[in-house]
Amino acid sequence: MAPYPIRPAGAMNKTLVPPQDPSSRQWYLVDAENQTLGRLASEVASVLRGKNNPNFAPHIDAGDFVVVINADKVKVSGNKFTQKVYRRHSGRPGGMKTESFAALQARLPERIIEKAVKGMLPHNALGRQLFRKLKVYKGAEHPHAAQQPQALALDPAASAQ
Repeated sequence: MAPYPIRPAGAMNKTLVPPQDPSSRQWYLVDAENQTLGRLASEVASVLRGKNNPNFAPHIDAGDFVVVINADKVKVSGNKFTQKVYRRHSGRPGGMKTESFAALQARLPERIIEKAVKGMLPHNALGRQLFRKLKVYKGAEHPHAAQQPQALALDPAASAQ
């Protein structure tokens, strides 16, 4: 008699794959006005990843679409407004460009939120696929009214600081 129950081959090595219906994805609207950048980005990344859905699996895109408006009115704490630096590189020798938070917010405020959220997603093909579901806009207008996005309630205590 075996000391453990005998199971069919491969019965324990199955990966649970929850059913995915792409048409069931929700659209959420986030107003970034007077929100702290990092707290906003972590909430948005969590929704993009699908952690708020009951069928979350870390290897599957189970997330929803997120539309962020008023990206030019996002706040940062401490001295980050003047001291935070964004870097990009052209790929050529000596091609490093740096820009402060204030300068980037004046020029392309959407990129600030995009970089913050992208850094909180997985750094692989799944993260790139999740990032495509983020839509960021400078002002209050956006072209996604036909999708009827629901307002995403962020934690008010976290953004009150």
